[in-house]
Amino acid sequence: MALDPSNLPDEVLTFLGEYHLATLTTLRDDLSPHVVAVGFSYDADAQVARVITWAGSQKAVNARRMQKRGPRAAVAQVDGGRWLSLEGPVRLVTDPDGVRAGVDGYAARYRQPKERDDRVVIEIAGERILGRGCRLQQGSVPCCNRQLASRFQGSSASQRCAAGCGSIGVSSADFSSRGSR
Repeated sequence: MALDPSNLPDEVLTFLGEYHLATLTTLRDDLSPHVVAVGFSYDADAQVARVITWAGSQKAVNARRMQKRGPRAAVAQVDGGRWLSLEGPVRLVTDPDGVRAGVDGYAARYRQPKERDDRVVIEIAGERILGRGCRLQQGSVPCCNRQLASRFQGSSASQRCAAGCGSIGVSSADFSSRGSR
């Protein structure tokens, strides 16, 4: 379920601000995935996910190398049926203002991190965001998938999203009877 990074629904932005850990996926030198648990913050105005770390960490080493070569990184969080994956070009931020933005975002979402002289920030431009950020009623299809929901708008099984976002959801029975075209 692709989401428009420039126009994320309120329930997605709320989900991105709640206290949840995530996974960060970068690529090792041999191009195998390096997946680690992280805390991250999301800057909706800049459309950037930020992970704070230290300069010598494997994720920072990978991000620095990936920035030069062009591969994309991903950060993903899950909470029951809600999940989001943010993908895009990665860069390693070392300048004090950029690091401060990462530390401030982390502090707002989790807690104030310990001071580190070697602090860096991994930034992922959220060019592609997949998932659903709303809590669903039992047996409903995600409201965040507005394109799918629009196919069912006249259906007797249509219902409002349980998150109260005003979107139309559909029952799983209606969805399965029509198939995923």
